[in-house]
Amino acid sequence: MSVTSSTSSGANQRRTDLLPSREQRMKLRRKRAIKDGISRYGIGAAGIGVVAALALIFVYLFSEVVPMFKSATMEPEFSYPLPAVSVGDDLVHLAMERYEELGAVFTLSGQVSFFEVDGGALRRVMTIPRPEGAATTASGIGEGRSGLVAYGYDNGQASLVRHTYSNSFPTGTQRVIEPNLEFPLGESPLTIDEQGRALSVINAQKRGDDVYIGAATEDGEVLLATFRSRTNMMTGETTLDKNVYTLEGFDGKPQHILLNDRFRHLYVADDKGYIHHYNIINLNRIELVESIQVTDNGRVTAMDFLVGTVSVITGTSDGQVAQWFPVRDDFNQYSLKRIRDFQGYAGAITDISPENFRKGFWVADDTGMVGGHYATAANNLVRRQLSDLPINQISISPRYERMLSVDQSGEMQVTEIWNRHPETSFSSLWQKVWYEGRSSPDYVWQSSSGSDEFEPKMSFVPLSIGTLKAAFYAMLFAMPLAIMGAIYTAYFMTPKLRGLVKPSIEIMEALPTVILGFLAGLWLAPFVEGHLPAVFSILILMPLSMLGFGLAWSQVPQSWRNAIPTGWEAVLLVPVIILVGYICVTLSPNVEVWFFDGSMRQWFTDQGITYDQRNALIVGVAMGFAVIPTIFSIAEDAVFNVPRHLTQGSLALGATSWQTMVGVVLPTASPGIFSGVMMGFGRAIGETMIVLMATGNSPITNFNIFEGMRTLSANIAVELPETAVGSTHFRTLFLAALVLFVLTFVLNTIAEVVRQRLRKRYSSL
Repeated sequence: MSVTSSTSSGANQRRTDLLPSREQRMKLRRKRAIKDGISRYGIGAAGIGVVAALALIFVYLFSEVVPMFKSATMEPEFSYPLPAVSVGDDLVHLAMERYEELGAVFTLSGQVSFFEVDGGALRRVMTIPRPEGAATTASGIGEGRSGLVAYGYDNGQASLVRHTYSNSFPTGTQRVIEPNLEFPLGESPLTIDEQGRALSVINAQKRGDDVYIGAATEDGEVLLATFRSRTNMMTGETTLDKNVYTLEGFDGKPQHILLNDRFRHLYVADDKGYIHHYNIINLNRIELVESIQVTDNGRVTAMDFLVGTVSVITGTSDGQVAQWFPVRDDFNQYSLKRIRDFQGYAGAITDISPENFRKGFWVADDTGMVGGHYATAANNLVRRQLSDLPINQISISPRYERMLSVDQSGEMQVTEIWNRHPETSFSSLWQKVWYEGRSSPDYVWQSSSGSDEFEPKMSFVPLSIGTLKAAFYAMLFAMPLAIMGAIYTAYFMTPKLRGLVKPSIEIMEALPTVILGFLAGLWLAPFVEGHLPAVFSILILMPLSMLGFGLAWSQVPQSWRNAIPTGWEAVLLVPVIILVGYICVTLSPNVEVWFFDGSMRQWFTDQGITYDQRNALIVGVAMGFAVIPTIFSIAEDAVFNVPRHLTQGSLALGATSWQTMVGVVLPTASPGIFSGVMMGFGRAIGETMIVLMATGNSPITNFNIFEGMRTLSANIAVELPETAVGSTHFRTLFLAALVLFVLTFVLNTIAEVVRQRLRKRYSSL
């Protein structure tokens, strides 16, 4: 007994020696607490860091976008008397050169005064030669960038002058601007009316060697004079060919004349409130296209072209401001349409000054009010009272940062302008806009062009539709394959085969999307275009052949079926899939000949279906391959991790494997499957390289599977490197990034809410 007790005591002593001492336990506990604290706070800090990073992304994008929506401002700088203008000599034109250092004043007597904008110091005074004994009775200007000014006289003659500015740097650093006058058709006056009647209205345009002058005589007759300069290459002698045409068709007295710089359209505004539109493409058959009433209770008091001489801006005696431009109808005929109206003014419109490189313009009225507008976006930008007297002339600088205005008393006002982003508004981004040259309002994205008079078209609708279109067709291809594959792999497949299939599919995610896009654009797109019948045959025959094989397999003797281990049946479908695909591709040319007259693509065209080589079908397949691993991996884990006691209980109650999968496994795994789908959808929305290389990047607004698209992400990738930092285009692309960011954030939030509800609903199973 004592021996046994002694032995037990020794064993207890040895076990006690193996346990850590109290001090060691306290030390281990402290280490564990430190590790727990590091893990707890480290994970928390990492989570906060992720949230902070997302918040900073949002803040950065927002900070780049906000200046685009800042309102325009007008701040008067200083004023001074109109430089070198004699009493009784009327001001007819006001201009400013591009550096905003010099201004020019043209008067009715033909005097041109160049002055310094800052202070009004006179720099140079020049005089335009005019016929001896003749008085100036009309004046007009050409397209804003041309610098043309035309004078008409009481003897039926006219002069054409152009103000120019040359820059030099005599000291190496300081710029000196020298103003000058040029005479495109010579200094000698030009005879417009052979009868010698006084010219009451005049306008001119120059394009290349051609100059067109439109004028109205004192008795209301409208004349169009054309001039062409010809230089003899041998003698150097220049001759001038002249033709004069009479325009007929209305009874009113002309008040304004405008000539399109491409010599297609001529507009005459009369004293009854009408605009008369002439087609002058064929000079031998000039025709009055239409006469349109601009206002019921007044007349047109100011009229000018926007840059490009397509849109006409009219101002009336009752303060209305409207934009017009010619629209081509179904019979290829032009008619002048009133496109949009702008905020009205209290007084009669006295002058309109268009911007030189944007579709913006500035308006003055006889109450001293001046306002800025932007045509495309229908923006009423800013307005300010600059004088208590009527304003006779205004001129916006080519850089849009300064304005000159002269009121009835002859006081010159210099105003500072801040108007960097007039092109943007909610309507221009998200609503249909009627652009110049188009027959109706439309959603268009065309952000740049090689022409100065280009009208930026920056609608987000084609890009948003393209983004959803690409994601939709990618998910249409990826979801059935990924989800069904995940269900079969997790629930029906043997562990050994699952160990081969699951890693193989997941490793697909490591394939760079640029490679997928490259293969899709350069190989898959031409292949599909050349084998269109095969594509549709595979879509129809592949499921049928698989079902047919399954039916046939169920009819073979049981001994044969027992030779295939349970869970390996899917391997038998591999030869079937290869064989059906081979047959479809091989017979594709024959099918095309038998049913589609040798060309299925031409058959599509005959049916009114547009087919582009790089289209949504190609993107759906290529992007589907990129999305499948994401959806498959998450969905497969969700199905595989359904508790075994649920499936075993269902089977024990007599349900078949298929019934158990549908009634128990899928509801339980639905939150995980839904998460996988939304992860894949988010991946598809943000994908760049595949859609960049396989879509054609055409910003269109339809869901035709055989046409391409342009997505938000691809558009940013293509255009951002080419934009000027801080420009409207630059900030619009950042707005597109913000829209994409918010879109994915909203989708992920909705997905999480739905996932939590599904989880709560099926957690009781």
